[in-house]
Amino acid sequence: MENNQQGKSPFAWVALVIMTLATGTFGILFYNQKQETESKEVSIVQKAKELAFTQTKLDSVSRSLDIKIAEVQQLGGNVEELMKVKAKLEADKVALRKNAKFEVAKYNAKIKEYEQFLAEKDTEIAKLKEENGLLSVENQSLASENTNLKTEKETLTQAKMQLTDSVTAYSSKNRELSQKVAIGAALKAENIKVLAVSPKGKVRTDDTYRSKRVDKLKLQFTLPPNPLTETNEKEIYVRVLDPEGAVITDEAMGSGKFNWQGQDMMFTTKDRVAYQNTNQTVEMTYDNPQRLRPGKYNVEVYAEGFRIGSSQFTIK
Repeated sequence: MENNQQGKSPFAWVALVIMTLATGTFGILFYNQKQETESKEVSIVQKAKELAFTQTKLDSVSRSLDIKIAEVQQLGGNVEELMKVKAKLEADKVALRKNAKFEVAKYNAKIKEYEQFLAEKDTEIAKLKEENGLLSVENQSLASENTNLKTEKETLTQAKMQLTDSVTAYSSKNRELSQKVAIGAALKAENIKVLAVSPKGKVRTDDTYRSKRVDKLKLQFTLPPNPLTETNEKEIYVRVLDPEGAVITDEAMGSGKFNWQGQDMMFTTKDRVAYQNTNQTVEMTYDNPQRLRPGKYNVEVYAEGFRIGSSQFTIK
């Protein structure tokens, strides 16, 4: 078997591995891209912690209610009010499980009300026990309950740590996959040409132009098809940088700022293009209100958070 592997071209093996990985990776990336939900201001990890903590608090209140009901029944008291609160609590627990966008403040307020109710019932139960001469039994029960609560707290702490680790790992993988999907789906501007339009409307197609003959700049490029890219309207930004690296801008001609990798950058012109995924040709024109100085100019094209192409031209 080793001799067979050595006999095969290493390039063939590399190509096979790359094709296999690419096929699997792009399939997974495409699937995950379709499953993404709208971004939320609260992180996945924080949301999971809040949900787990709220569920645990409601479960703890539920257990305390069961204890109170059993105690009042044993003492011969009326448990009607306790049973109503218990039913309301169970309804809140069901609603929490079904609500993917639960409000933490709302449930915290509910939990506070339940805890206040339990505190009031503790006073009533203490009076019942005193009347029935069961204070010693109460102390034993409370001691046992305290031990159970400590055990539950330790178990809950361990469970929360495991949950946090799991959610953190998932969040990291999700961000990594999302980044790969975004990169794979990015537009690409190919065959970029910078043309000069003279004051008389004549279009010159070489890469070197005389300043006095440049009234407008026309940018031509193609957008090749990409199965991961959505066919919708794309906003494309163009930056023309002079020989010193400064961006040519004029707000009267539509120049402005756009966000790229977390920072504001000036752009020369922009346009909205209906991407068709068909190797379409795109033309963008910038009316040049100022005479361009001699030197080499750089042109950068951006879309959807990526620099998708660049080119150069020279002014004599």
